Order: sequence, then C-alpha cells, then structure tokens
Amino acid sequence: MSRASQRGFDRGERIGAALLRELTQLLRRAKDPRLGDITLHEVRVSRDLAHAKVYFTCFPADEDAGEQGRLLNGGLSGFLRHELARTARLRTVPQLHFVHDESVRRGERLSALIESAVGQAGDSHDTETDTNGGDGHRADEAADASNAGR
Repeated sequence: MSRASQRGFDRGERIGAALLRELTQLLRRAKDPRLGDITLHEVRVSRDLAHAKVYFTCFPADEDAGEQGRLLNGGLSGFLRHELARTARLRTVPQLHFVHDESVRRGERLSALIESAVGQAGDSHDTETDTNGGDGHRADEAADASNAGR
C-alpha cells in the first residue's frame, strides 16, 4: 500500500481540489454572458495528471447544459488552461474536459419520488386508522394482545 493511500488522499485529489478552486475563481471573473450561472462541482484528474474532468451544472435550468458544455470545451477550455498555467503551481496543466453533472438532477428526482412514496404511505396509514376505529390499532392486533394476556 502506498503512503498516499494510507493517508486517505493522493496527489490527484489534491491537484483536483486546487484546480477546482482556481477554475471557480476564473469563471467568476469571466465576463462572458453566455456562461450564465455555471457551478463547478468536482475535478477528477487522471493518474498521469494529463487530463482533468471538470463536472459542472447550470442554474437555474439545466436545459442550457449542452450549449454550456460546448462553450466550455471549445475555445474557453484553452483559455482557462492557459490562465491555470499562469496561476497554478504545476509543472504541466492537464487538458480540461467539461462534463455536465447529472447527479444534482438525479438527486432531485429521487427526492421527489421519496416524498411521493412517503405521502402515499401516509395516506394509506390514515385510511387504515380511520377504518379501525381511529385508534391506529387493527382489530386482530387487539385480539392477539388480549389472547396473550390469558
């Protein structure tokens, strides 16, 4: 086991975190209205540090994600890499590949499904309570309890 894995982190993770901070600052300072509200979530750097996947989302709507991805992976990627070379203390700056992060949208869908399921379960529990005299116990459970006391 290498020392990096013993400590729980490796060089790629540290570089990814540093690139995320720098890229966030660069995008914040960019005055390109086509960028809109882009939020960077994570940077994953390859083992050889030659490539970096930058995961992003667009807010308030993700409908522009394809357009934003093309813009980021086009000429803006080269510009950002050049700026990173000036600011980041790396021997070589990895090539940037921007990927739309679907995890936020998936999380929202799952949360909605869970809320819907909980709401349906609550509705069926309310119906069960109403049909069993309102005390929340079933008649057969009450009979079992009285038989157990004998």
